[in-house]
Amino acid sequence: MSRFIKHNKIKWMAKFVTINENHHCTRMHTDALCGVNCAPMSSASSFVPSTEAVLSVGELNRAVRGELEARFPLLWVAGEISSLTRAASGHLYFTLKDANAQVRCAIWRGKAQLLGFRPENGQKVEARALVTLYEARGDYQLNVEALRLAGQGRLFERFLELKAKLEAEGWFRPELKRPLPAFVRRIAIVTSLQAAALQDVLATLARRAPHVMLTLFPTPVQGDGAGQRIAAALAAASASDNDAILLCRGGGSMEDLWAFNEEIVARAIRAARLPVVSGVGHETDFTIADFAADLRAPTPTAAAEQICADRQSWLDRLGNLYRRVNRHQGNRLAQLAQRLDHLAVRLPSPTRQLATRRERLATLAGRLRNAVAHTTALRCKRLESAAQALRQLDPQAVLARGYAIAFDADGKAVRDAAGLQPQDALRLTFARGSARAEVIAVMQDS
Repeated sequence: MSRFIKHNKIKWMAKFVTINENHHCTRMHTDALCGVNCAPMSSASSFVPSTEAVLSVGELNRAVRGELEARFPLLWVAGEISSLTRAASGHLYFTLKDANAQVRCAIWRGKAQLLGFRPENGQKVEARALVTLYEARGDYQLNVEALRLAGQGRLFERFLELKAKLEAEGWFRPELKRPLPAFVRRIAIVTSLQAAALQDVLATLARRAPHVMLTLFPTPVQGDGAGQRIAAALAAASASDNDAILLCRGGGSMEDLWAFNEEIVARAIRAARLPVVSGVGHETDFTIADFAADLRAPTPTAAAEQICADRQSWLDRLGNLYRRVNRHQGNRLAQLAQRLDHLAVRLPSPTRQLATRRERLATLAGRLRNAVAHTTALRCKRLESAAQALRQLDPQAVLARGYAIAFDADGKAVRDAAGLQPQDALRLTFARGSARAEVIAVMQDS
């Protein structure tokens, strides 16, 4: 009897599937737009229905869930996020809707942590999801595997197309990459004045290389026309007297970073006279500018660290070299003294010959001491010259001698009085502190 009831239950579920098959097939023209294959199921899954079987609600929902998941593959669904809830478990729950319908969606914590943006109500998105049913409530829903802002799929296609085009033209070849100078003294920074990345870059350079002169070439980094503006700023920076260019911007979506994926920016980077370091977005963000640049850094802060050496590291290296020279000279003197002792033992016993050899040894020892002293003094002088040259690069040392640096209202250092006008505002920086001043008169050299 139990076998008969179980068999009849299976046949009843087959009838339910058949009804749903007919229902789905009536929507085939609509589902085809989403890439869903609504072909009827094979006859192997058809059973003769029974009207005597009684299913529990759980058995019914489990059967429907199985049929939904088997019938629909992973697919992309577009809509607007609403009723978004972030559970304490890390799961996300929301409704995906359009003008005509809506469907409940869930993103489990593991998938939510991999999203490249923070979902919010009102966002237009495209969800790659599995059609299923939540058995406990009997709610039809989508289990979302991936989520992207609407339109980013096409943006990514454009990104790949341009990357392939420029790669085929040889724009990314390793041999085209220009090396950075060993000693960078002037850096051109191309970014927005409002970019948070700019403050990170300035703070990093002030800490690691306070002797480096910075010149800012401001430009919008997103929005209409940003690509052309960035390319123009790169051209201006390339024509300046700087040693390298730092192109940077903070993180964002692919749409936010799109200006750095434009061909005009990539060509401006390769046309630049100076090596270009790219620090755009977060570590996982890659743009066409990154591939075109001579050096790609994962973040703007990392770009500031890579574009020039740490001043303290050079000072430490000079100190190590000095200690190595002293140690080498000490070891050499000890070896020569040991050799002298060894030779003295081997000298013949006649007093006259022994005195002659000792006199010669004394002469050689004197010459050796003089040579060692001369060599040591020469190397110490070279070392002191190198240290003095490094100290002269420190702008703070110049200010300590009574000099001051004048900056105009735009924060640029004033190098020529001819560019000033009476009543222009200035900021004077001294060894300690700064002061604001106003130009009373402009005097030219006679």
